Amino acid sequence: MLLASELPALIQQYFWPFVRMSALFLAAPIFGASTFPVRARILLAVAATLLLVPQLPAGEVVDVFSIAGALLGAQQVVIGAAMGFIVQLVFAAAVIAGQSLAMTMGLGFAMSVDPQNGVQVPVLSQLYVILATLIFLAVDGHLLLIQALASSFELLPVGLYAFRETFPLDIVMLGSQMFVSALLIALPALTAVLLINIAFGVITRAAPQLNIFAVGFPVTILAGFIFILLTMPSVFKLMLAMFESGMHDALLLVR
Repeated sequence: MLLASELPALIQQYFWPFVRMSALFLAAPIFGASTFPVRARILLAVAATLLLVPQLPAGEVVDVFSIAGALLGAQQVVIGAAMGFIVQLVFAAAVIAGQSLAMTMGLGFAMSVDPQNGVQVPVLSQLYVILATLIFLAVDGHLLLIQALASSFELLPVGLYAFRETFPLDIVMLGSQMFVSALLIALPALTAVLLINIAFGVITRAAPQLNIFAVGFPVTILAGFIFILLTMPSVFKLMLAMFESGMHDALLLVR
């Protein structure tokens, strides 16, 4: 029989993990998309919390309506949002890679709405985002992300702890990896298109009367798509490695 005095502790046992889980779903890929219904996100966070709490270590009992409770809630939000943000960087790297290729190929004007972020991005960025989403779901990345959050309660149980002094710097350094990953995705096709543009520049100097725009524009676009197709196997492997590294970095962030 549940006593009235035990009810606040039982509520808090579920409330703080729910806050961390909700923050994760708010910032994580797919779950945090603008097209993902808010009600479904809340229900999913509640269901995941109900399944995880019986397996989690006991945390501190802190009054929700106190200053300590406000600080603890903010801490749980920061932890969950930071973990989701780290994995979200993989999708951001795919967007940057697509933008770099689109501008080099002359397709920067071809824009479409990204359902993940709700903003307009080049079509090539949309292509890479769709590929990243399918790979993320194919390897059960959404389940691994929830598993990583469950592991974070073992590394950092619910309680008022001081973050490491390097915590903000760690997030910034992991954010810089986004640009490295984008460069690795786009580099093969980007290099090929750049060499083609250099070749057309040499041709223009050798034969100024040649209408280079009428010839070079379709050739650059066609060559870009060919090299994108040829580099797809390596892009798949790279995205898998990026997701694995993102999950690992998300856990290292709360170590």
